[in-house]
Amino acid sequence: MTKTIMLACAGGFSTSLIVKHIQAAAAKEKLDYKVFATAAVNAEEELESEHPSVLMLGPQVRYMLPDLKKQLDIPVQVINMQDYGLMNGAHILHDAMKLMGDE
Repeated sequence: MTKTIMLACAGGFSTSLIVKHIQAAAAKEKLDYKVFATAAVNAEEELESEHPSVLMLGPQVRYMLPDLKKQLDIPVQVINMQDYGLMNGAHILHDAMKLMGDE
């Protein structure tokens, strides 16, 4: 079963770019993950419809972390600000993999 990595940020635009970098890093390592991004305002409905394995938050919505950790039964983490700024898809992918127990 393919695992799903969901990214959420303020508008969904910056994380959409990061999704491409994560997908490229996963392809390079021959890993099969579904990766998608959404705006934080849509996160709840995306969580219900997509059932992701892990949720990674953009640094600008880190305030959502405590509530989401209480509500969800999947790992939730804020993306490292430096990795986010540099769009380091490989680092973000490996952080997500650790949270899912795949590394």
